[in-house]
Amino acid sequence: MKKENKHAFFITGMLAISSVIFTLLTTLVDVRPIGPQKSEIGFAAVNGFIHNLFGVNLIWYHITDWLGLIPVFTTFIFFAVGVAQLIRRKSLFKVDKSIIILGFFYILVIAVYLFFESYIINYRPVLMNGRLEASYPSSHTLMTICLMSVCIDQCSRLIKSKTINTVVKIISYAIITVTIIGRLISGVHWFTDIIGGILISLTLVSLYHSAIKVSEKN
Repeated sequence: MKKENKHAFFITGMLAISSVIFTLLTTLVDVRPIGPQKSEIGFAAVNGFIHNLFGVNLIWYHITDWLGLIPVFTTFIFFAVGVAQLIRRKSLFKVDKSIIILGFFYILVIAVYLFFESYIINYRPVLMNGRLEASYPSSHTLMTICLMSVCIDQCSRLIKSKTINTVVKIISYAIITVTIIGRLISGVHWFTDIIGGILISLTLVSLYHSAIKVSEKN
């Protein structure tokens, strides 16, 4: 493996280790029953302070919910691109390598999401429809960073216009920023849920880019 590829995977590995360590720490450090129905939350002092600082703002909850449809919509666009290439080229092996890697990336992101829905680290700081819901990592943060980051990369590969790609970047980064801030001030997640979502999504995106680099060298 060439030095450039090793460096890319090293960064991915460091991000992965950071994500695992941070996730473990949320289950071990300052765990107290400060959540609804006395649900236990790690980093209780920090999480409790920030949650009380912002309170609950359901307007931002709904804004980020609707905004979350845009990243999901991009997946259908690239899925359609992949299907179109498969039909036109009549072979899966002739589909762009980056599109195939993107497909595996989507599967991995969904797998990570389902894992944390099953293995619950902590619950939301508010009841949703009168019941507890898994909160770590913030799924909106995770999905938005992952899907909009690869959207930027794929558009740069499929679209030649620099102007359009610049617009895509600006919109993508804006959506990511608004989602992260919006989910935090909405009060439906603990602060560590947002941080965990950022770390895990950066790990997944880094893995995607590492795989792309390897495919381009082959």
